[in-house]
Amino acid sequence: MQQIVECVPNFSDGRRPEVYNAIAEAIRRVPGTRVLSVSADPDHNRTVITFVGSPAGVEEAAFQAIRTAAQLINLDKHQGEHPRLGATDVCPFVPVKGVTLDDCVAIARRLGQRVGQELGIAVYLYEAAATRPERVKLAHIRKGEYELWKAEVATNPNRAPDFGPAVARPWGATVIGARPFLIAYNLYLSSDNVELANKIARAVRTVSGGLGNVQALGFLVEGQAQVSMNLTHFDKTPIYRVQELVRLEAARHGLSITKAELVGLTPQKALMDAAQWYLQLDDLQEEQILEYRLATPDEAESGLAGVVPHDFLAAVAGSTPTPGGGSVAALAGALGAALVEMVASLTVGRKKYAAVSEQAAAILDEAVQIRAQLTEAIVADAAAFDQVLAVYRDQTLDPAGKQAALETATIHAGEVPLRVARACRDVAYLAETITQLGNSNAVTDAAAAGLMARAAVQTAALNVKINARGLQNPHLALAWQQEVASLEAEVEALAGSITAIAAERGGF
Repeated sequence: MQQIVECVPNFSDGRRPEVYNAIAEAIRRVPGTRVLSVSADPDHNRTVITFVGSPAGVEEAAFQAIRTAAQLINLDKHQGEHPRLGATDVCPFVPVKGVTLDDCVAIARRLGQRVGQELGIAVYLYEAAATRPERVKLAHIRKGEYELWKAEVATNPNRAPDFGPAVARPWGATVIGARPFLIAYNLYLSSDNVELANKIARAVRTVSGGLGNVQALGFLVEGQAQVSMNLTHFDKTPIYRVQELVRLEAARHGLSITKAELVGLTPQKALMDAAQWYLQLDDLQEEQILEYRLATPDEAESGLAGVVPHDFLAAVAGSTPTPGGGSVAALAGALGAALVEMVASLTVGRKKYAAVSEQAAAILDEAVQIRAQLTEAIVADAAAFDQVLAVYRDQTLDPAGKQAALETATIHAGEVPLRVARACRDVAYLAETITQLGNSNAVTDAAAAGLMARAAVQTAALNVKINARGLQNPHLALAWQQEVASLEAEVEALAGSITAIAAERGGF
């Protein structure tokens, strides 16, 4: 099944198109992602970008967006209506298809650790990813906004971030988490009285005793009072129920709703629920909606045919330099790890292989971890090379600055395939062991894992070598060349051992 994750980061700038468009472009450059919406609000001075993609692609794109925002947004100079804590204020991951909320929690925590370590940004985990109960709600983390956080982060233990330094810097802090789908929904009132909008917001929101799963504040937007809301569980508290309560509360003050506004995207089901309620179509079925029927896959697309990575193959076959050999190497290694997992799974718990079941289970666990690393590297390799190209094309850098930036980008572009080669060497060792002790009915699959790992190491090594040629640091270049030569020799020997073992156990 295709896996799709949504990410809806909020950035503290809605007034400078060159800033929020640069952030959106950083996301678009990551293969396996698609930007669906860029919603900038100058009054709130905030931009919401909605994008979707594979779990690995979305994770990498979020990292690139956070890095870009930190470079371009200074919270010391930021003013706006909306509460905020950082340049990338909040970055939630939402399961859409083929993934669970727990999968999104894992993404959030990995990203948080990487952002803290590599970018030096203080990171707080919230919602389902929170590690402390007082940090589940975003409002608790963001209390006092950037200004209070800046004053307290270094001295107040309760402000200590989950990842990154407890140091106030102009990009502020970033809150990363995982949650179900949230609908950002605003209702405008026939008044410019913000206090009345706040009264209505208090009557509606959960924390003040209103409806469940509703966050609400009053604002003045373009001279009109607005009740700004986040609906955190639209399936439990639907849009129409919120709409009618706001309408009722507004009428108490002699006001009416003049218009509604969606920020970003909304699930079609939320609108279906509203249509059923307002039109009294109690028996309305999804199959009666033309677009639903068109979106339903044919039987021919189900099963194995539905998981063939056509989009990735088309992207490789395209006329752009990424994704290229480095991404393909990572994919080949991930496939090798997946084959190891399969053979180990066919071994664990089988009576015939009870003596090696514990060892096979350990191999299975390690292969799962390596496959995850290699899957992430598919996107990371392409993103690293795109960064090299971006430096080459940057006309704003002077020669010295371009040389320094190019060296940094080239080092990163070499380190990614080097990590791939190391991981694939590890896959080959796992493949040798599982070929020797695993289920004999799957011995050729185990051998195939080793051969895929060898091909992946050899392919990744090519990328390391070509990047080594471009380095200004001859010592690092030599170290890379020596390491990949050693890795290639290791997997060549392992591949020979694996095929010999498979031939003996398989009788061919």
